[in-house]
Amino acid sequence: MYCEVGGNKTFYSNGNGHIDAAQPSIVFLHGAGMDHSVWVFPARYFARHGYNVYALDLPGHGRSEGKLLTGIAAMSDWLLAALAQLNVASTSLVGHSMGSLIGLDFAARYPQHVDKLALLGTSTPMPVGPPLIEAARMDHHDAIDMVNTFSHSSAGQLGGSENPGMCMTMSGQRLLEQAGEQVLFTDLSACNGFTPEPTFLRNISASTLVIVGAQDKMTSPVKARQIADSINGAQIVTLNPCGHAMLTEQPNAVLDALAEMMRGYCVT
Repeated sequence: MYCEVGGNKTFYSNGNGHIDAAQPSIVFLHGAGMDHSVWVFPARYFARHGYNVYALDLPGHGRSEGKLLTGIAAMSDWLLAALAQLNVASTSLVGHSMGSLIGLDFAARYPQHVDKLALLGTSTPMPVGPPLIEAARMDHHDAIDMVNTFSHSSAGQLGGSENPGMCMTMSGQRLLEQAGEQVLFTDLSACNGFTPEPTFLRNISASTLVIVGAQDKMTSPVKARQIADSINGAQIVTLNPCGHAMLTEQPNAVLDALAEMMRGYCVT
């Protein structure tokens, strides 16, 4: 599906469902160098359980046109414009990694538009090591290899997906290889440069779920738990064994947690 945001053709997946103004909405925000396709499993589930689904491609990602956005705040403002174009006044937000930062920033600055917030593989700040930043700046394949390797737990690197037909390590690598020039570098730089005021989390009023990979080497589980502690009433689900690539390592557990949250009850 396409809409126009800021004069640019913008793609979103609706999970092969349909849009009905009477239904609640759920918006999925992908991570650095990724696109809407990382959300295929949960998008299809919620599209079949009474939700309007919008798995967005950020500008310059996937099938969306437009210049790459260089900061999390700019991505958050773009999301506000996208929701206006989609006629979505209020929604649940689900973000992974960089997408979780967009969700945090958006929920803090535009709380009236957020019903519920799910943060997967999150951390604030979200520092990125100089070797990875430099490799991404050079568009060197080493950057893809580093992200892909660091994103999986030791168990995940052995394979054995819960869902038939999925290769845990290669799916992420192929997505990153399809990204355009400077996409990964721009996204990683945006994550690295996100330095909000320490008190900004207090502005988040939405019911919040934080999903943590116990072996996450990309975003600190300790920092993720600190985020949950700073948001009133936030719930935590810890996946073990699981790294940063929880959408491929533990897809069923992630979906279970999201489904429980959307029903208004979350197990920890």
